[in-house]
Amino acid sequence: MNSENNGLINLQKTEESLYKRACEFLPGGTSRNVIFRKPHPHYVASASGCFVTDIHGIRRLDFENNIASLIHGHAHPVIVNAVCEQIKRGTAFTSGTEIEIQYAQLMCERAPGFEQIRFVNSGTEAVMAMIKTARAFTGKPKIAKAEGSYHGSYDYAEVSQNANPSNWGDINEPNRVPNVFGTPKGVLNDVIIFPFNEIEKTINILDKYCKDIACVIIDPLPHRIGMMRASPDYIEALYNWTRKNDALLVFDEVICFRTNYDGVQSIYNVKPDLTSLGKMIGGGFPIGAFAGRSDVMSVLDPRRGNLRFPLSGTFSANPVSMTAGKIAMEMFDREAVSKINRLAQVAIKQILEAAKIADIPLCIAGEGSMFRLHFMETPPRSYRESFADEKMKKVITMFLDHLYEKGVILVNSCSCMLSTVMTQTEIDMLADAMLSAFKHIRPNLDFKN
Repeated sequence: MNSENNGLINLQKTEESLYKRACEFLPGGTSRNVIFRKPHPHYVASASGCFVTDIHGIRRLDFENNIASLIHGHAHPVIVNAVCEQIKRGTAFTSGTEIEIQYAQLMCERAPGFEQIRFVNSGTEAVMAMIKTARAFTGKPKIAKAEGSYHGSYDYAEVSQNANPSNWGDINEPNRVPNVFGTPKGVLNDVIIFPFNEIEKTINILDKYCKDIACVIIDPLPHRIGMMRASPDYIEALYNWTRKNDALLVFDEVICFRTNYDGVQSIYNVKPDLTSLGKMIGGGFPIGAFAGRSDVMSVLDPRRGNLRFPLSGTFSANPVSMTAGKIAMEMFDREAVSKINRLAQVAIKQILEAAKIADIPLCIAGEGSMFRLHFMETPPRSYRESFADEKMKKVITMFLDHLYEKGVILVNSCSCMLSTVMTQTEIDMLADAMLSAFKHIRPNLDFKN
């Protein structure tokens, strides 16, 4: 057996032993199901820029970036230096800090619809608080969301995020499918599910519950649905419906805010009443936020005698996340946004060329610096069209595993999230690895839409 094979055996034994230990103390051996894979998760030792080094010293190009949260890559020196200085001064206080005010001003001046903002600790918290703010403002209990959309792990927000052909029901009024076993029926009763980008069907569904809907929540570039942009007509239809029915239109831009300087919402003629944010706005540290109309945000104002929504959080707006986030967003200026978006377009072109050479069906959906691969000739138009059956899931696993062996890491949905430290060199590496992976999976693909 050659030395390369010996090295592989040692690698497997080491990761297996780590995972065996992890399973003794962590359910499933992990605190994050997203990193679970068979036969075991991968383990990282360090990372810098756009490369991750595993526990065996193998260096890989990272297009996952902790699920889109590292817009400037790993351990950016400017962010690291600022954070280290803040840590010396303290990490969390039961008092305000000036950096929170500075960061709030920066974000409110960045997007026209952000009149006021609140910081929390994750995207899930941001969506949860945004929904509760909408309820507090309108006095209504129900929310409406798109089938298949991911909005974190709040029980109301996660309904039907993993619906499948066995339970999703009639497209004219999709079933309300719980994501977690034991979810109370009351939760399902207060969530209305509609099909993404289907104007007539969506409005018909919303009309049935118009008196009780506090907000319609939409990700305008939903990763889980397929990363197809919500059409301007669709967004305007939702906006007009919410005006007519005393409800709020709220955007989830936790992932997709990166696509433009002021988010995906900048491309629409109408603006959401509230927007949830997270991931990249923390500069690599835990964060979430929601921003919007000051009259709506006033339900959080402790100066009010009839306070409708008291919201606190032990680590909300902690100075470490505020420091890292402020610097990250200052660095992600208009020039940086344009540069990374142009690089993404180059990547898409080269990947499509590789697919053509390998003779496989491929289309790519996305916007800005994020995109997703679909192994079909024409882009899917809905969650149901983009849904991967068990055979396709196996193909995707083969594809991602092959890329990993070739030194490239993608999101498990076959998505790429670029970082500003990437250059044409890294895009060429990606395209070369893709070509190899396409050829690897070709015998397992059905050539049909």
